[in-house]
Amino acid sequence: MSPDEPFDDGVAARVVIAADGTLTEWSEGARRLLGHTADEVVGRPAAGLLADGADPPPTPVDARWSGTLSLRHRDGRTVPVWVLAHRRPPDGPDTTDWLAVAPPAMPDRDVPDDPLLRAALTQSPCAMMIFDEQLRLHGVNDAMADLLGLPAGRLRGLRPTDIGSRQQNRDLEEHLRRVLGTGRRQDMQTYMKATGEDRGPHAWLARMAPLTDDAGRVRGVCVTAHDFSDQYRARERLQLVNEASVRIGTTLDVTRTAQELADVCVPALADFVSVDLLDPPGQSGEPAGPPAPPVNLRRAAHRSVNPGSPEAVAKPGQVDVYPESSPQAASLVAGHTVVASGSSADLERWLAWDPVRFRRVREYGIHSTMSVPLQARGATLGVAVFTRFRRPEAFTDDDVLLAEEVTARAAVCIDNARRYSRERETTLTLQRSLLPRTLPRTAAVEAASRYLPATRSGVGGDWFDVIPLSGMRVAMVVGDVVGHGIQASATMGRLRTAVRTLADIDLAPDELLTHLDDLVVRLSQESGSDAGTGEVGATCLYAVYDPVSRRCTLARAGHPQPLLAPPDGPARQLDLPSGPPLGVGGLPFESTEVDLREGSVLAFHTDGLLASRERDVDASQRMLREALSAPTDSLDETCDRVLHALLPPGGSADDVALLLARTRGLPSSQVATWDIPADPALVAPIRKQVVDQLERWDLLEATFTAELVVSELVTNAIRYGAPPIRLRLIHDASTLICEVSDTNHTAPHLRRAKTWDEGGRGLLLVAQLTQRWGSRHTAEGKTIWAELALLDDI
Repeated sequence: MSPDEPFDDGVAARVVIAADGTLTEWSEGARRLLGHTADEVVGRPAAGLLADGADPPPTPVDARWSGTLSLRHRDGRTVPVWVLAHRRPPDGPDTTDWLAVAPPAMPDRDVPDDPLLRAALTQSPCAMMIFDEQLRLHGVNDAMADLLGLPAGRLRGLRPTDIGSRQQNRDLEEHLRRVLGTGRRQDMQTYMKATGEDRGPHAWLARMAPLTDDAGRVRGVCVTAHDFSDQYRARERLQLVNEASVRIGTTLDVTRTAQELADVCVPALADFVSVDLLDPPGQSGEPAGPPAPPVNLRRAAHRSVNPGSPEAVAKPGQVDVYPESSPQAASLVAGHTVVASGSSADLERWLAWDPVRFRRVREYGIHSTMSVPLQARGATLGVAVFTRFRRPEAFTDDDVLLAEEVTARAAVCIDNARRYSRERETTLTLQRSLLPRTLPRTAAVEAASRYLPATRSGVGGDWFDVIPLSGMRVAMVVGDVVGHGIQASATMGRLRTAVRTLADIDLAPDELLTHLDDLVVRLSQESGSDAGTGEVGATCLYAVYDPVSRRCTLARAGHPQPLLAPPDGPARQLDLPSGPPLGVGGLPFESTEVDLREGSVLAFHTDGLLASRERDVDASQRMLREALSAPTDSLDETCDRVLHALLPPGGSADDVALLLARTRGLPSSQVATWDIPADPALVAPIRKQVVDQLERWDLLEATFTAELVVSELVTNAIRYGAPPIRLRLIHDASTLICEVSDTNHTAPHLRRAKTWDEGGRGLLLVAQLTQRWGSRHTAEGKTIWAELALLDDI
C-alpha cells in the first residue's frame, strides 16, 4: 500500500499476515466482514479464521494468489469470502509479509441502455478502469481485467495497492491522488510484465483523466493503458546510439575503445558482447579487406550481465583461430551481419566446431547470436559478437540495424586509435633515436637522466644532452619544442644537432641561445611559408660547468628555472633571467655565473614534470625540492624518487625530461699554469718546464708529443698573438690538455703548406699528433687548445 494512504479505510477488508502465518494487522473492514476485533486476532495464527473443516489455501507458487475461502464469523457462522493476497515488498532482508484483501460490497454500476455503448465499454481493445473519489476501483472493462489476470467483478472496491504490491501499483496510486487533487490529467510510463500476460514485459503508458459531475466537481478518475512498446524500443535504440557516440572513443587506446563498445551494449542490446580484432599485417599496420578463413582473432574486450563474464571462452589478449563455419569468420568473409538463433538450428550447427563454446550455449541457455564485422575506411578491423540468453526474445531486424550503427561508430574510433598508436610509436621511436642513448662520462660531472613520453597526448619534443667541451668543461642542455607528434620530434632533432654544433665552437651560453633563436626563427618562417605564420617554437636552458674554477654559467630561453642541491643543505631554485622563448627573435639573452661546491647537484627539467591538475605549480616545486633534498649516493635513485613524487601513476599529460648532474672539482695539483713573455728565445725554457711538470705527474710517455704541441702553440701566440700570453696544462686519468691564451681575437686556421712553403705546417702537425684541437673565444681574447690521449687509454 502507499505510505501516504491509511491501511484502514473502513471499507475493504485488509489483513497482513507475517511469514510465519501470524496476523499482524487487522482493518475495520475485516471486523465488519467477520466480526472479530483487532485485539482478538492480531498476534494469532491466520489459519484460526478458517471455518471448521474448510480447506486451507494452497501454498502460493508466485507473489500473488486469489480464490474463495470459507472463514469463521465471530458468531460462529461460515462466511465464504473471495480473497486476493500478494506478497508485499520486504522492509528488511528477513521480512516477507502478505497482504490479503477482500473487496467490499458495492452497489451495481449503471449499465447503459444503448447496446452499442455497452459493447464499446466492455469490448474496447483499450484497457480501461474507473476509480472513485476514495481511489476505489469502480469498474474495469474486459481488456483491463485480462491484463490484471482477475475477474472484473472481483476487482470493484479495491485500490491499486490492494491489487498488487509492485512499485508500479504505488506509483499509479500516487498519480491518481494528484488527479483527484488538481483536476488535471496525468501520464505515467512504466516497463513491466502485466500479470495476465504470458509474453515478456512491455512498455505501458497509463493516461489518467478526471471525471466530473455537472457542477464540475471531480468525482473519479478514468485510467486507460496503452502498449507503446514499439515507440519505447525506438526511443531506447536512439538513446543507445546517442550514448554510444558519447561513451565510445573517449581515449585513443584500442583496447579501451573496444571495452567501451562492449560496456555500452550490455545490457541495453545483448546479455554478452565480445570484441575480437585482427592483428595488423606486416610493418605497415594497415588492416586489409575481409580475411580468408580460417581467421586469427585476438580478444580485445568482452562484457556480460553476469559478474566476471563466465560465458567467455577466450581471455582478453588471447588469439583464437575461427574456421569458416564459425559466426565470426562467416560475418567477416561475407562483410555483413550474420544472425543465428537456436530456433533455426543455425546456432548449434555453427558452434559444432568448438565443443567448449557448445557447452557454454547449453550451460547458459544462449539462444541467439549476432556477429557484426567492424569496418572503417574500407578496412576490416575485427568482429563484435552479441549474445542473448537472459532476454527471451531473439534478435530482430531493428536490433541488427542498431548493432551495425553502434559498431560502425566504434570501428571508426578503433581505427583512429590504431592510427594514433601507430603514429605515436613511430614518433616515440624517432624521439628516442634522437635523444642520447647514454650520457658521456666526464671528469666534470656525474649525470643521470630520464625521459617519459606523454600518456594522454602525442609525443612532444623534449630533449636533454651532456656535451663535453674543451678544458675539461661540460655543457648541459634541456629543451622543449612546442607541439606534439613527428613534427615536434623532427624539430627537436634539428635543434639538438644545432646545439651540439654551436657548443663545439665554444660559444658562451647567451651567445649560443642567440644563434639558436635565429635558427628557430628561420624554421618558423619555412614552416609558415604557405600559411603565412610560423609554427615552430621552443624553450631551452644551456649551462657550462668548468671543474677547474668550479663555476657554472647558465642562460635560459623561457625555460623553467633549474634547481641546485648543495652537498649539505636543502635544494633551492636558481634565480636566472628568463629570456624570451626561442623563435621570438630580436630580444637578448643574459647569462648568470654561479660558484658550485664539489658534490652539488644541478637539476634541469621540462615543464611537464611540474604540470598537474591536482595541485598548483608552487606545490609541485615544493615537492621537487623535497625529493632532491633527500640524501642519496645514486643519481638514478634520485631521478626515480623525483618522478614517483611528482607524476601520477598513469603518467604525465605532457612529456617529461629530467637531467641531474653532480659536479666534480679538478684538484689544483692537476693543473699547471705559466705566464709566457712575448720572446721567442724563451720557448725552449718553457718546453723544459713542461717536461719537468709531466715528470712530476708521471706522464713521461706524453713528453715528446707535448713538447711539440706546446712549442707550436706558444710560438704562434708569440708571433701572431698579443700579450699577456698564458700556458696551461690540465690532465686527468686519460687526457692531457694544452691550452695557450692571448688577447688577440683572431683565431688561427688550419691549412696545408705547399711544397716550397717554409711555414703553415705547425697546426697541421698539431692536428696529426692530438686527438682533438680547437679554439674558443673569451672576453679577454682567445684560447687555442689541444687534447692528447694518454698511453693507458690509447
